[in-house]
Amino acid sequence: MSVCYYFMVIMESRRKVLTLFRTLHRTRQQIFQNDSRALEAGRQKINEEFKKNKNESSSDKILELVKIGADVELLLGTTVIQGIHTEANKIVLKPRKEALLDNMPYCDGPKK
Repeated sequence: MSVCYYFMVIMESRRKVLTLFRTLHRTRQQIFQNDSRALEAGRQKINEEFKKNKNESSSDKILELVKIGADVELLLGTTVIQGIHTEANKIVLKPRKEALLDNMPYCDGPKK
C-alpha cells in the first residue's frame, strides 16, 4: 500500500468523522429545541463519545464507529419527540414531521 493511498484513506475517515460530529450536533439542536438541559446533556454525551475514541487508528474500527453514530443520528431523528410540561400532570408533545408515524400501539391482549 502506498503512502499516498494510506494518506487518502486517513483523510476520508477524518472527513466522515467530522461530518458525523456536525450532523449529530445539528440533530440534537433540532430535537431538543428550547430545552437547555437536554441540549447540554446531548452536547456532553456526543463530545464524550468522540473524545473517548479520538485516538482510534484502525480504519475498520473507525468505519464501524461512524456506522454506529449514523444509526444513532437516524434513531434520534426519527423516534424522539419533545414533551413540554404545561401544567401539573400535563405534557404537550411536539412531534416533528421527521418522526416516524407508523408506530403500532402496544397491545398485550389476545389477538382475535
